[in-house]
Amino acid sequence: MLEMENEVRACLEGEKQKSLKKVNSVTSMEKALLCARVGAEFKALDLVLLDVSRFTSFADFFVICSGKSSRQVQGIADNVEKSLRDHGIKPLGVEGRIEGQWILMDYGDVIIHIFYEPIRHFYDLESLWSEAKRVQWEEKIES
Repeated sequence: MLEMENEVRACLEGEKQKSLKKVNSVTSMEKALLCARVGAEFKALDLVLLDVSRFTSFADFFVICSGKSSRQVQGIADNVEKSLRDHGIKPLGVEGRIEGQWILMDYGDVIIHIFYEPIRHFYDLESLWSEAKRVQWEEKIES
């Protein structure tokens, strides 16, 4: 009987820990807005936030922006990553950082695409995901 009580207590403690993690977790929208804000602070161009949750199972939001040089693209990526790490959020993967032409940062529910401007026009992700809803992120950050 005592063993069963201990198992129940351990189970309840585990559920309590899970609920605490949910309280402290950041939503997909909050994460995407944070990325947009940091990108804007570091002069990212044509910053777009797309809600792709209706069209894909691998992400809820895409943040797409560009820079005028590969160095600026790398700087934006570095600062987005630092800001998210400061909130306890680590990337699942980052690709393209060394080249600085198209840096893809995978945060699970949020994917960040940071392009060197000419490369962005070539791949034209906004047209590819044209049915996705554009989120008016500027208004949400100010409120």
